[in-house]
Amino acid sequence: MSIRFDNRVAIVTGAGNGLGRAHALLLASRGAKVVVNDPGGAVDGRPINTGGGDHAAADRVVAEIKAAGGQAVPNYDSVADPKSAANIVKTAVDSFGTVDIVVNNAGVLRDKTFHNMTAEDFDFVVKVHFLGTAYVTHAAWPILRAKAYGRVVVTSSNSGIYGTFGQANYGGAKLAVVGFMNALRLEGQKYNIFINALAPVAATRMTESLMTPEVLDKLRPEYVSPMVAYLCSEQCQRTGDIWSAGAGTFARIEYREAEGVRIAGRAPTIEDVAANIEKIADVSASRVFRTSSEEVQAVVSG
Repeated sequence: MSIRFDNRVAIVTGAGNGLGRAHALLLASRGAKVVVNDPGGAVDGRPINTGGGDHAAADRVVAEIKAAGGQAVPNYDSVADPKSAANIVKTAVDSFGTVDIVVNNAGVLRDKTFHNMTAEDFDFVVKVHFLGTAYVTHAAWPILRAKAYGRVVVTSSNSGIYGTFGQANYGGAKLAVVGFMNALRLEGQKYNIFINALAPVAATRMTESLMTPEVLDKLRPEYVSPMVAYLCSEQCQRTGDIWSAGAGTFARIEYREAEGVRIAGRAPTIEDVAANIEKIADVSASRVFRTSSEEVQAVVSG
């Protein structure tokens, strides 16, 4: 079975380099019409004053796609502002008539320990990763609902899921997109809009200074993109999951809740918690919940 995207329109944010570029190239190679969004700039989101200007990154990827026989247009708006994020979706509609697929990939890094992090560095990273994801998806959502079809990917990270020193801003934003996905899974399902989260491990501008050349070679962005493309396809009927992808390895990540301890017949005390903390923490017998209502019902009913 060959998975194709003929007559589908895809938006890929942050597609000028790394993972976004790989996602855009793969989708286009399988027939998708792609909006290559990238405002340019350095890894921290600040402008790069080069002769190519801030448009160079998106333009290069569009040129690659066209040279291979595909269809693509550039867009240079930032996801971090609602109006400019909406213009990314407008570019898709103006150029190709609609949008079917949204890959929220745009990202920046401003790593510092929380003690040394400025409020501006925290806010900007959250705006790009979390609010930018919400802004672009929100602009596309009415179109997807009206046509009763859509595939949305949000980009999380093992930094948010498991934690990384010096990335309180990045990790917080990356886990926030999972909560965002959990709500949209429920809202979008009856409209055939499926949304999933990707937690990639890849060699990009964000990670190249953190790993050896040997490790980076195993973590090529194009080894992640097949998972993204599958999640964007009609064949994908899964929604609301977190997927790890890197070095050719793919896996689903899930949250589990311990069976816990019930204090029955009286009001629980602090001492009850202290006396039972190891049993409370024991996940050897655990449960998976797909909605908050399921978890509340289990807590109430025991």
